[in-house]
Parts: sequence; structure tokens; C-alpha cells
Amino acid sequence: MIVTIVHVKLKPGRAQEFKRACLANHQASVKEEGNRRFDILQQDADEDSFVLYEAYDSKEAAAAHKESSHYRAWREAVADMMAVPRQGIAYTAIAPS
Repeated sequence: MIVTIVHVKLKPGRAQEFKRACLANHQASVKEEGNRRFDILQQDADEDSFVLYEAYDSKEAAAAHKESSHYRAWREAVADMMAVPRQGIAYTAIAPS
């Protein structure tokens, strides 16, 4: 299982708009072949900080997500919301569930 954890810090006042864009991406992403999880997490102490947790069966499935129309739409929609560039860190599961 391949997991990517994406850290996002938004410009102030963009959280609601960001969540709407993420929910649209989530709804399509969880239907992708090879998707295991696609979670959107908002930090309790900072409403402008988010983590996206994306889990796929394989590197190929994760790569296919990046080519999807819903991912490209999300990327364009949220680009100007970022206070700093988002940081995605890839992991390989040692003990997948």
C-alpha cells in the first residue's frame, strides 16, 4: 500500500472554500480503482492547516490519481489558496490493513 500525506497551510479565510474543493475531489477519488482511503483532516488548533491522507494499492494507482480530471480540477481550484506550497510526502505501508 502506498500512502501520501499532504500538508497544506492556507491563506487566512480560505478554509471553507478549500473544504468544498477537497470534498469534491474526495468523492471522486474514493471511487478510483486501487483507492483505499482519502481523508481530509483539519487541524483543531489552526483552521487554516490541513492534512490529506491518500492511500492506494500501488504506485501505479497513486500515479493514476494525479492524472485524473478531478485531481487536476482540485489542484487548479486550490492553487491560490495556499499560504505556502503544499508538501506531499510518500510512504510505503509496512503492515497494511
